[in-house]
Parts: sequence; C-alpha cells; structure tokens
Amino acid sequence: MSDALTTKQGIYPWLLAARPKTLSAAVTPILISTMLSFHYSLTVNYQKICFLSILALFSTIFIQIGTNLINDALDFKKGADNENRLGPKRVTQSGLLSAKQVMIGGFLSFLISVLLAIPLVLHSGFPIIVIGLVALLFGYLYTGGPYPLAYKGLGELFVILFFGLVAVGGVFYLQTGFLNTAALIAGLEVGLLATVLISINNYRDYLEDRKVRKMTLAARFGPCFAKYEILFLYFSTYSIHLYWFYEINSWSALLPFVTLPLAIKIVKDLFHQEPSRIFNKYLGMSALLQLLFGILFSIGILIG
Repeated sequence: MSDALTTKQGIYPWLLAARPKTLSAAVTPILISTMLSFHYSLTVNYQKICFLSILALFSTIFIQIGTNLINDALDFKKGADNENRLGPKRVTQSGLLSAKQVMIGGFLSFLISVLLAIPLVLHSGFPIIVIGLVALLFGYLYTGGPYPLAYKGLGELFVILFFGLVAVGGVFYLQTGFLNTAALIAGLEVGLLATVLISINNYRDYLEDRKVRKMTLAARFGPCFAKYEILFLYFSTYSIHLYWFYEINSWSALLPFVTLPLAIKIVKDLFHQEPSRIFNKYLGMSALLQLLFGILFSIGILIG
C-alpha cells in the first residue's frame, strides 16, 4: 500500500486533495457541541468532555478528508473535473496523483476515522456505531456507487444532515448521554452554513456539471436559483439563531451576528458576479464565516 501512495511531490498533493479550507465544516460542529455539552451537562467532567471532543474532531476530519479524496478521484473518472474547471486544482485531474492512489488514500482516511472512533463506541455504544457507519457509507456515496448523491441534487441535503444535525447532535449525545432540542437547532444552523460552501461550489461549476450530467441543484435549476439558495441559507441561519435569546442568553444570540456583514458581502458579490475563479475566494470566505460563527457562538455559550 505504501508504494501505491508514494508520490514524487511528497506530501503537497495530499494536502491539496484534503481541501484544508473546507475542514471548518468538521471543526465548527464539534466546537459548538462541546460548548453546549458544558452548558447542559448536569455534572460537568471537563477532562472527559474534552477527550471525547478531540477524538470526535479528528474522526470527523478524517471522514471529510476521505470523502474529499474519493470525490477528487471519482469526479475525474466521470468527467466532472477537466481542464476547463474553474475551481481549485484537483490532484487526479492535474496528474499529481493517480485515481488509484487517491481512492486508496480515501479509504485509508476512513480506516483512520474508524480507529479513532473506537474509544467513542466503547463510551457510548451502539448509537455511535450506527452514526459512524452511516457517515462512512454516505461519505462514499456522495460521489460513488450507483446513485451518487452529488450527481442527483442531494448534496445539500447530505451536508445539512451529516455536517450539521448528525455532527452536532451525535457529539452532544456522546458527551451528555441525551439529546435535546437545542442541540438539534444548533446542528441545523451549522448544517446550513456548511451547505453554503457546497452551494457556491456548485454554482461556480454548474455549466461544466451539466455537460457530464452532474445534476446538482445549481445545474438543474440554473444560476438564479443558485444565488437565491445561498441567500436563503444565510437568511435561515441568522433567523433561526434568534432562538438562543430564549434558550441561553443574549451573548450567545448576539455575538454570531458579528459575522453578518461578511455574509451580506458574500451574497452581494455572488449576485453581481458570473461564475469564475473568483468564486474560489467566496468559498474561502464562507468557510471562514462558518468557523467565526462557531467560535463566537461558543464564546457566547461560555459567557452564559
């Protein structure tokens, strides 16, 4: 296997394939669920919660890396990544790594995620097994299998469910032993913000995606829909967040609104730009916004 993963360029292609700018989608839900666990736990064991959070964080990161790697290889094989792509460089399409290498790397990332999750399973049992197996399965089915979610317009739903509701709700359950409405509300917000990333990505690539029958929502319904989808995702997030005035305190509700001007700028620029490489800048900005939102929300929870 080591020969299959070897590359003359060293570690750089693997870092590129992991798409580090998108990993905030894994960091933010773990951060928020940990802060919520501190707030709602009847007896707070800080050492235990932090240990479980770190394991869950790295397990989730490796699921996302595995998903990104498999997406890189399969999108190339299916023709979605070619010399005309506007997005960041893909290692398979650019020839930095072979499709076989990238697929092996993806499944190896999944294996690392499983190994990291073993203590979590020992701690919380069967529900964590189910969550983990489903996450791994759909990480592959995002672009693999006979019914790839990304090619059927189900990518957004996948992200809301697994990088939002499941990530926050699952880690909250892991740390507290129960699930409540607050964890699900937070999970929905995190999922909506993570979905902005995939929506910008799909809007940028909608013309090329149509050519290879990758029928994302943007490819299926066009650029006008794509713009308003992103507007809707941000509007819904900030509207839902008003819930925290009632649930915890004004700090937890107000602090994330510091990121609202950035959200407005992203939406405004997207409404006035045709899909081009500048969308990669907006992709990075939306990832930063999600991370800042999560940090500010977490600070607000702690203040409470």
